[in-house]
Amino acid sequence: MTLVDKYRELTDLAVNLGTADLQVREEDNVLYIDGTAKSADDKEKLWEAYGKLDPDFRSADVVMNINVSESAVTEYVVKSGDSLSKIGKQYNVSWQSIYEANKDVIKNPDLIQPGWKLKIPTA
Repeated sequence: MTLVDKYRELTDLAVNLGTADLQVREEDNVLYIDGTAKSADDKEKLWEAYGKLDPDFRSADVVMNINVSESAVTEYVVKSGDSLSKIGKQYNVSWQSIYEANKDVIKNPDLIQPGWKLKIPTA
């Protein structure tokens, strides 16, 4: 079974959600899924679907680079005591979505600094 077949449910969902610029490729035993979701909610649905197929994310055979459309992004300035989870709860998005939207700023999701300007994907 190829990885494309293994994760067909995930890639079909991406198509059904209207993920823009969707690219799916298998390379060196890794399935790469790239594209732009219409909303943070759609991106979260993709992560949930992936989580059902690989519950502990241990297979390490998928790299999902799903961005959220720029029109669905809010800016947030990190304050002392903030964490990605805390910010995510405030905006009703997962910490993973915030991390994915800010990989250019955040190197370690457990270490964020006051004053950083983060893009918060919103539905």
